[in-house]
Amino acid sequence: MYFRSFFSIRILSLLFAISLYYSSFSQGSPDYNGGLKVNFDEDGMKYLRIISWVQAQAIYNENVPEESNHLNFNLRRARILAFAQINEKFLILTHIGLNNLNADNLSPFGKGEDSQVFFHGIWGQYHIGNHAIGGGLHYWNGISRLNNQSTLNFLPLDNNRQSWATFGLTDQFGRHIGVFGKGKFGKLQYRVAINDVLKNGLDDRDPLDATGAIYAGRRLLGSGDAGFAYAGYFDYNIFDQEANLLPFKVGTYLGTKKVFNVGAGFFYHPSGSVVAESNGELKGEDVAIFAIDAFYDAPIGENGAAITAYATYQSNDYGEDYLFNVYGSGGMFYSHAGYLISGDSKKARFQPFLSFASNSYDAVSDNRNIFGIGANAFFSGHNSKLTLEYKNQKFGDTENSSVTLQAMIYL
Repeated sequence: MYFRSFFSIRILSLLFAISLYYSSFSQGSPDYNGGLKVNFDEDGMKYLRIISWVQAQAIYNENVPEESNHLNFNLRRARILAFAQINEKFLILTHIGLNNLNADNLSPFGKGEDSQVFFHGIWGQYHIGNHAIGGGLHYWNGISRLNNQSTLNFLPLDNNRQSWATFGLTDQFGRHIGVFGKGKFGKLQYRVAINDVLKNGLDDRDPLDATGAIYAGRRLLGSGDAGFAYAGYFDYNIFDQEANLLPFKVGTYLGTKKVFNVGAGFFYHPSGSVVAESNGELKGEDVAIFAIDAFYDAPIGENGAAITAYATYQSNDYGEDYLFNVYGSGGMFYSHAGYLISGDSKKARFQPFLSFASNSYDAVSDNRNIFGIGANAFFSGHNSKLTLEYKNQKFGDTENSSVTLQAMIYL
């Protein structure tokens, strides 16, 4: 076991070194300038912009069944996003792709359930000055910055899983069908939404078989009692102002901005969860999730160094003693921080980082604690980078460690 672990980790380290060597001498794209954008008028108000990205991984897991390989490969994300406007008042966005494609879910002809490309989002919005209203399958979420996180510019390898707090319970891959409003008043940005909720979510349990609540209000009580959910997020931009044309929050600016934001958000779903009373009758329980957070990203000195830091506390009420997968009624603290080492932005640069999450659950006495440490190697900003991360997760008697190397390119 020790030899296999040591050998696999050395393979990952070697892959990282080889990739670093070749990428350091390859042609980068410091003149990215927004990528592929086609203007249909001289002032650029009528345009089409297309973004494409791929994240490919080699993952070593310590805790696997005896017959399984510790080292596996995974296509974490393959996406295409396009948005366009005919003038400054109207915008439409379409986002398609797939996630986590690997040897276990590949199918012979690419028609398996997990190998399918699907819509991650498609919505339209109408702008009124600094505000907009819109609707569709959208990503204008509430709760926290991480529940609105872009997948193009993470600081750590990936998002904190528990921060996507309704993922698959009320939405399709973090997106709801509904209407939203967004905009800003001076330095205060806001986003609010009223959404239809998913009927057949991940929590398909029967309340009579569960010891606490289950998240199945719409499925068991109907859309009249449990059809809508309400969400909002508000952040105050103290220094540089962040863009909010699109909902995707930046993970790290690599020293190109000085940002300090404090925010708060919520998600409220009346009768979202269900409990079975002693006589077998079903009773709806409201789901209420609230969070506060702070984000800081700024250059240090004039040599290109920068610091990124984020922290959030989230209160999760999914119903009485709710516990399912990573979700549970209780509290969550999460934080990460990274330091971009000084250097020329047109050459390879490095950014070590740390992350920590602690989730407490009302249903059990154990906390789920997750620790991560790693580094990003940037060859052309986020457009071409490698990430190497070690992560340890412990929950009760279960503990697992993993090492992941991810290569990402987006154009």
